[in-house]
Amino acid sequence: MASTRKPTYRPGPDSRPGAARPGSARVGSPRAGDKAEPEAVISAQRSLEPERTTATAKQSVATGKAAASAGSPDNVIVFPEPKGRRRRRLVLWTLSIVAAVVAAVIAGAIFSPALAVRTITVDGTTLLTPQDVEKALSGLDGKPLPQVSEEEIKELLKPLVQVRSATMEARPPSELLVHVNERVPVALLKQGDSYVMVDVDGVQLGATKDQSAVALPLIDAGAGSSNTELFKAIAAVLDTLPTDVRAKMSTASAASADAVELKLVDGKTVVWGNAEDKELKAKALEALLKMPADPKVPVSVYDVSVPRHPFTK
Repeated sequence: MASTRKPTYRPGPDSRPGAARPGSARVGSPRAGDKAEPEAVISAQRSLEPERTTATAKQSVATGKAAASAGSPDNVIVFPEPKGRRRRRLVLWTLSIVAAVVAAVIAGAIFSPALAVRTITVDGTTLLTPQDVEKALSGLDGKPLPQVSEEEIKELLKPLVQVRSATMEARPPSELLVHVNERVPVALLKQGDSYVMVDVDGVQLGATKDQSAVALPLIDAGAGSSNTELFKAIAAVLDTLPTDVRAKMSTASAASADAVELKLVDGKTVVWGNAEDKELKAKALEALLKMPADPKVPVSVYDVSVPRHPFTK
């Protein structure tokens, strides 16, 4: 182990005042008031302080290095992201991008002038002409097809009372097909010199001067206006009949809502009764009218008031 003796400096015996140091020349004599300075002597002394100081310094340096290492971002341990989380993030990013692209395409289609309405085609009209409907929908010209809705079409067709409902079909790039469901006239009402066609709800669908021009039964004037209970009972019966059977009727009347009667164009009578089992009564009457006539047994009345047991007389 290296010596820890500490060199010290003490005055020697030759350092008396006035004594000359070896190898040195004395210049002049000391004055009477001067004190002699002792000559230095080097000696050694054992000391443990340096060892403690060195150990403490080393410990401080080590502690500082550890603190610096802990605070340095270059020495922070970063764990890799789990594959599942990375996959989910990738999927979310992909879906976001796809959604943005789809939204852009849809927005372009909705507002694109390339899909503007140029042609309106109408079908399902009988009381009206296709031109009547096209004229009512003329406000849709130039509007992009994706922006046209059935609610808008119904609103535009409200002035045409003959239209009960309507549906649409877009045919890109520029054709709009409109399917019209018209109201069905079921009877005629006499109003002055004209005959007004009405549907089951009493909505007036048109008028004619010649009754024979329309194959519809005339509701007896005793039924009153289209708002009466008698009219509603008769109209409900006529609305149930198949079109070809209804065309064979001449008049329709009712003494009460439970006693509806119909007259055929050949003068025969149909006893209907009340509004119950309307569909069954209509099928029974249709079957009776298809029966071959027997000259030996003439028929003047068809009674379907009890539809499961209809009869003729």
